[in-house]
Amino acid sequence: MTTLIIFVLLLTLMLTGMPISISLGLTVLTFLYTMTQVPIEAVAMKLFTGIEKFEIMAIPFFILAGNFLTHGGVARRMIRFAAAMVGHLHGGLGLAGVLACALFAAVSGSSPATVVAIGSILLPAMVKAGFPNRFGAGVITTSGALGILIPPSIVMVMYSVSTNTSVGALFMAGVIPGLVLAGLLGFTTWNRARKFNYPRQPKASLKERWLAFRESAWGLFLIVVVMGGIYTGIFTPTEAAAMSAVYAFIIAVFVYKDISLKDVPKVLLSSANMSAMLLYIITNAVLFSFLMTHENIPQAMADWLLGEGLGVITFLLVVNVLLLLAGNFMEPSSIILIMAPILFPVAMKLGIDPVHFGILIVVNMEVGMCHPPVGLNLYVASGITRMGITELTIAVWPWLLTMLGFLILVTYWPALSLWLPRTMGMIS
Repeated sequence: MTTLIIFVLLLTLMLTGMPISISLGLTVLTFLYTMTQVPIEAVAMKLFTGIEKFEIMAIPFFILAGNFLTHGGVARRMIRFAAAMVGHLHGGLGLAGVLACALFAAVSGSSPATVVAIGSILLPAMVKAGFPNRFGAGVITTSGALGILIPPSIVMVMYSVSTNTSVGALFMAGVIPGLVLAGLLGFTTWNRARKFNYPRQPKASLKERWLAFRESAWGLFLIVVVMGGIYTGIFTPTEAAAMSAVYAFIIAVFVYKDISLKDVPKVLLSSANMSAMLLYIITNAVLFSFLMTHENIPQAMADWLLGEGLGVITFLLVVNVLLLLAGNFMEPSSIILIMAPILFPVAMKLGIDPVHFGILIVVNMEVGMCHPPVGLNLYVASGITRMGITELTIAVWPWLLTMLGFLILVTYWPALSLWLPRTMGMIS
């Protein structure tokens, strides 16, 4: 009964159009004030201790790095390099879009940022080269979702904060699934381009490829700085985030010189706004998690599911359905911060690896970002392409089906996610 009251109250507030962060906070406070004897001092203390986590500091730094890279011409150079490498294949510029999104994802940590950075430059070029608008929109909208799977990833940091799972292990676990998904999206792009005989670019010479690589090398080297530093243990993921922000500032302002010093305050303000929004959601989600734990809801749910004889295969199927449904009306950060504390204890009781479970959730979030009604990538792509959400939804379906197939693969083949962190000795 308690569980029903909490979720009905939360859903009612959300249906009024109230922001999810405020809905969470009001649900918790209303329930605590009217139905429990929890002292308000305990709530205040939980608010303070809930966000007193070193990992949370990574979020504003990754956002800042992503903003410097988005405004700093790094995306344009990555696209040029990707086009030089794969532009001569069927649907060359589309394949270049997938490769460029994968490369930019490895430095930005955000899906919408990847869609904006790559899409705003590549989509007009694709239309000019003779590609249908729908084809380009489908490629960029779905490939942009790689931003939260290929590390570094802000969404993985959110999951880590919610479940106390190692951020470093999650980052390593996202590498191989991210590359596999990029390959599958690339194959879908190539296959459709071959089927409809879309344009191909002239094959770049070795000299042109070298020049394109040399021009983009400063941006690509950030991947080495972040992932290499974490791999070798030189710094933690949070310290890697700070390093990436400093490095992105240096190459954007002093190396590529696409941003002047007078533009820096604007980038800082934009990053601060986005960070404050996410931290506010985290704060209220911490309160919601506190309420769930206080009312023993995750434990009761775990006992009930295990009592029903629900096995690992069925549970993971239920999790996927729940998360895909949640993706219809909530954005990834909110879904993870609400659902992870509820589902995580059940997964642990069933013996599911926390890192594998995290990657499964992240892939679900990727799918959710590419379908209506609240898919963030759809809205970002809509702003770039001037296409309606319905038209965009039709445009993305071949790639969306590929992502759903990949979700099944990730769900039931844990080794895909766990092999690299195990090899690195990050998990047992």
